[in-house]
Amino acid sequence: MTDREWLAEAFEQHRARLQGVAYRMLSSMSEAEDAVQESWMRLDRADADSVDDLGAWLTVVVARVCLDMLRARRSRREFDPGGVSLPEPIVVTDPDDGPEEAAELADSVGLALLVVLDSLTPAERLAFVLHDMFAVSYEEIAGIVDRSPAAARQLASRARRRVQGEAPKPDADLRLQRKLVDAFLAAARGGDFEGLLAVLDPDVVFRADVGKLAPRFRTKLHGAEAVARELIERGAPFAPLATPAIVNGAAGAVVRVAGRPFSVVSFTVARRRIVEIDIVVDPEKLRALSVQG
Repeated sequence: MTDREWLAEAFEQHRARLQGVAYRMLSSMSEAEDAVQESWMRLDRADADSVDDLGAWLTVVVARVCLDMLRARRSRREFDPGGVSLPEPIVVTDPDDGPEEAAELADSVGLALLVVLDSLTPAERLAFVLHDMFAVSYEEIAGIVDRSPAAARQLASRARRRVQGEAPKPDADLRLQRKLVDAFLAAARGGDFEGLLAVLDPDVVFRADVGKLAPRFRTKLHGAEAVARELIERGAPFAPLATPAIVNGAAGAVVRVAGRPFSVVSFTVARRRIVEIDIVVDPEKLRALSVQG
């Protein structure tokens, strides 16, 4: 085995962790894969013999790459704010996977959390993701964001307060989630307004990412009655086309038109009610869709 082959094999042992960091930083599997590939190229150019802890070194590298990508993205959005932009979902189309797959899904980051992470500054997001999700020290984070460890701690603390205040804590029982989502879909198919109200939280939030398409839905709604009315008026033709799926580790659905994904629907269930509905219709995100199963 050559030195480069050995290095490539060592890199592969860390790929899953690097993708986990990058997806939580970028909310996009396609961009996360680009960031991981860039970290490999930087490793390939580096003096690997001088690296004491390859996993830690690669985590820092991929975090730097993601930080640069987030800053560039933020700059673009200042000139083109657009409408609602949702994370690129990870979809498993078989909801009856075995225990091993279910355990893996349980570690997925929910779409509702990613929506909140998308609202943070790049530095806040990096500090929170690295420290709270991957146990990276504030000293290491400080070096990435060019601030003191105390400032890195403050960044993570601000992000943590935002997450705790805005990201709903979902019910962990996947069977309960599926039961509520199935009831939601049945009510939507039947145009059952009261049935929808029975499963929606009074303060439910509805978001639709339509990309550059002319929206079939209003892109953001709040409140059970407004959401139920919009779904019955505009969503009824699509409800019969929805099939169960697991979206970012939670019960969801995929709507297919002519056999191709038209939208992915993510539900956040908390307090035994649906508290958030996120619909990704953007063709660009559906083309890059990460589907398993």
